[in-house]
Amino acid sequence: MTTDTETAGTFSAAEKQAMRARAEEIRAEKAQRKGARRRQADAEKLAELIASLPPADRAAATRIHEVIALVAPQLDPRTWYGMPAWALDGDVLCFFTPASKFDERYHSFGFNSAAKLDDGRMWATSFAVEEVDDEVAARIAALVRGALG
Repeated sequence: MTTDTETAGTFSAAEKQAMRARAEEIRAEKAQRKGARRRQADAEKLAELIASLPPADRAAATRIHEVIALVAPQLDPRTWYGMPAWALDGDVLCFFTPASKFDERYHSFGFNSAAKLDDGRMWATSFAVEEVDDEVAARIAALVRGALG
């Protein structure tokens, strides 16, 4: 039954608010699914990139990826400027530069400004890496943990 101020076929304010809330929930669900698909696509792209690297680069990148996946599973693997990288909330936190990328004698592992590595008035944000043995892997793990705060 309608009152004088309501007309047949219209929705009440509460019903309209409920519909707006449901529409927002649907948008959020779609964005979440899209985000999950994007993260999966980014991870696949990173795996393809690592597989395409020359053997020494591939070995180092693979080991670094394994270390980061173990110590910081909240980081999303992706590519960044054609290099392996790992992001936190969409921002690249750390990255690996294969030696072959710029015809260098060593790889490098670096951090962007989101990393919480601050130590006084000066600190390192990039590290030369010849080989990722157990000692280097442990140091990378500690750096990544530190970068996350």
